Amino acid sequence: MGEINKNDVEKYLENNPQFAKEYFDRKLRAEALGNIFKVNPGDVKDGISFKEMTKLEESHLLFELLMEIQDETVSLERTVHKVLKRLAQLLEADRCSLFIYRSRNGSPEVATRLLNVTPTSTYESCLIPPEREIFFPLDMGIVGWAAHTKKFYNIPNVKKNDHFCDFVDQQTGYTTVNMLATAVTQGKEVLAVIMAVNKKNAPEFSKADEEVFKKYINFISIPLKQYHTTYLYNIESRKSQMLLWSANKVFEELTDIERQFHKALYTIRMYLNCERYSVGLLDMTKEKEFYDEWPIKLGEVEPYKGPKTPDGREVNFYKIIDYILHGKEEIKVIPSPPADHWCLVSGLPTYVAENGFICNMMNAPADEYFNFQKEAFDETGWLIKNVLSLPIVNKKEEIVGVATFYNRKDGKPFDEYDEQITEMLTQFLGWSVLNTDTYDKMNKLENRKEIAQEMLMYQTKATPDEVESILQYRDKLEQECIEDCEERDLIKILKEELPDPKEVDLYEFRFSDFPVDEYDLIKCGIRLFFELNVVEKFKVPAEVLTRWMYTVRKGYRDITYHNWRHGFNVGQTMFTLLMTGKIKKYYSDLEAFAMVAAAFCHDIDHRGTNNLYQMKSSSPLAKLHGSSILERHHLEYSKTLLQDETLNIFQNLNKRQHEVVLHLFEVAIIATDLALYFKKRTMFQKIVDAIEKMEKEEDAIRYITMDPIKKEVIMAMMMTGCDLSAITKPWEVQSEVAIMVANEFWEQGDLERTVLQQQPIPMMDRNKADELPKLQVGFIDFVCTFVYKEFSRFHKEITPMLSGLLNNRVQWKARAEVYEQKLKALEEEKKKKEEAAAAKRGGGGGGGGGGEDDGKSKTCTIL
Repeated sequence: MGEINKNDVEKYLENNPQFAKEYFDRKLRAEALGNIFKVNPGDVKDGISFKEMTKLEESHLLFELLMEIQDETVSLERTVHKVLKRLAQLLEADRCSLFIYRSRNGSPEVATRLLNVTPTSTYESCLIPPEREIFFPLDMGIVGWAAHTKKFYNIPNVKKNDHFCDFVDQQTGYTTVNMLATAVTQGKEVLAVIMAVNKKNAPEFSKADEEVFKKYINFISIPLKQYHTTYLYNIESRKSQMLLWSANKVFEELTDIERQFHKALYTIRMYLNCERYSVGLLDMTKEKEFYDEWPIKLGEVEPYKGPKTPDGREVNFYKIIDYILHGKEEIKVIPSPPADHWCLVSGLPTYVAENGFICNMMNAPADEYFNFQKEAFDETGWLIKNVLSLPIVNKKEEIVGVATFYNRKDGKPFDEYDEQITEMLTQFLGWSVLNTDTYDKMNKLENRKEIAQEMLMYQTKATPDEVESILQYRDKLEQECIEDCEERDLIKILKEELPDPKEVDLYEFRFSDFPVDEYDLIKCGIRLFFELNVVEKFKVPAEVLTRWMYTVRKGYRDITYHNWRHGFNVGQTMFTLLMTGKIKKYYSDLEAFAMVAAAFCHDIDHRGTNNLYQMKSSSPLAKLHGSSILERHHLEYSKTLLQDETLNIFQNLNKRQHEVVLHLFEVAIIATDLALYFKKRTMFQKIVDAIEKMEKEEDAIRYITMDPIKKEVIMAMMMTGCDLSAITKPWEVQSEVAIMVANEFWEQGDLERTVLQQQPIPMMDRNKADELPKLQVGFIDFVCTFVYKEFSRFHKEITPMLSGLLNNRVQWKARAEVYEQKLKALEEEKKKKEEAAAAKRGGGGGGGGGGEDDGKSKTCTIL
């Protein structure tokens, strides 16, 4: 057998690939894979080319890179430094560099992060700390141009390239001859620029060098993209946490802007990623008081010539809140800070307040425009390095403060993402000022309301002399001070002053207020409560009852119909329904007490116009109350009186009883809105139908009293019956009341015609006053008859009201018929006149040929 040489072996292996694979798997694969983890990068000799490296060695290099990428403890710069060392060795480049892309103050720039990386350089010597960064805009240098265009560049001679700038060379004392440069991107976003400069042993980088460069750039982009993605995730996480906690504290604290800002900013301090921050709050005064202007106008004081905010306010920080996060956390609040306070002495907050700009400054003490302190502030040795300052702007685009952040915790300058986070925060805080402004306005409105209420009570509340005119304790008890009188004595002398209910027909449905003056009606009203036996039972002080009754009378305006007399009539009718109409058996004494009191108050402070007019005129009442406008106003007025302890006739009730009373007031007074009448009358009719079928009175009482809703429905219908009760009075009373009602309606119609420029409906139109009888008949048929017919079925004792109603209908119907006859006669006479005029015209020009104008147009003449 002849000698086997290398060529024979190669030929055999090529012809038998299956055998070669089996042999490699059996003998060499385990050793080869093991060597991947054993090859030492230091074994790669200088001058070796990429093609001369074995596949195994290249695999080791890339595998080592991927392992470092997965290690979270290894920084981005350290991983990239290791790759750039290899890249410089493989390319035979003099050095490589990494430039990080970022934006500050809205302008993109590139900054040195790893500079002058060689095959033998150490990481520490190549890493550029933030204070020694070299940064420049994208329109400066080949690196900037690469970031701008996002392209790869092989520059054989930089001197011949239009984009080359020797700015970095001048800073470092180096001379650049040729270079490779490319941008690392993620989507459309630039992350960094990698640069290799000055090819050794050759005048320029070759095509093979480009391939090696691009191949390793692909791997360098992995840690860069991973770092950027993680960084963006942290940014978004911080944003969401800051917004969440800010919102939580902003809506928790509404009292004033200072407390609101402080709570929000302190809560989110861990997400701000800075060593210290301060908030300067600006004085929002736009115009000085007139007396502050006098010294300036008299020439005694120089006018203000300092900086002003964009809306013209003087830049005056009335308070600074300083948050210290480095070392021991501390918060300092500086009211009325002096101009030389360290937060203000630089001039940056004033500049931001004046111009509204976001200012992001690195190595701030070296800046020539602002005067930052270069020395340590305290014994901790803390120094200002990087500063980010932003205006806090409210919804009105007014600058309300300036937030300034100092020194990112990682030592790097603040970037565009820090700007976004802080801008989002300051914008949110600025908008949240609307909450404190609204709260302040609410407080002022509340204070104004209390002042107006106090003024109203002073004018409306019965004076001591007015109370004494009824409760004559000085004359009868010989006491100078009412507090010195015994309550039983006051009750006794009060009863003596009150009229006999039988003499003035207080128990009668036919009661008329015409013979009684308004002063005596107050006494009559007080008498009704004594007749209900609620004064002694609920321990109502005589003085309070007298003052309340007198004040209710004063609360009614002096208008044509809805005045105190109407209010008293409704209260008296409620009393009569309860006592004479025997409805009291369904209600407790407390409920009867509340019902009569609510009836007295049901139209208090009525303006003489109805709900529709309030809506048409867009009155404040209409804007305040959406429905039952006037009724809700009467209710609120009544509650306001009861809030004054000297007027609260229910002051000795317990909490539960007081709640019941207020609820009954609401049901009773709101029920007087006729718009609700048609909703409740069907329910009332069903109750009456059920009662009619019951033989025993006890069953009816149990049926109603066991269900609070039925009691409220009946009470609401009673209020309607009381409010309309004038229609049931004797004719001589009803006719006069009807004229008063009509006059008030006509006065509203006049307002609609003159103020609202609208034609009033016939009921409100005084030009159609002759139609009053007809309108009254329609009102009786459409509204009133049902009420009193059903009450007569409910309790036969209430039948006199229905009888009075029907008698009045006969009277109005007769007058309506007279009016109809007159109207018919006028129409017939008018028709006869028209026929006579037509006949006269027909006789004078009959046949179509008698007139001189026959056949000619009346409106057009042809010349």
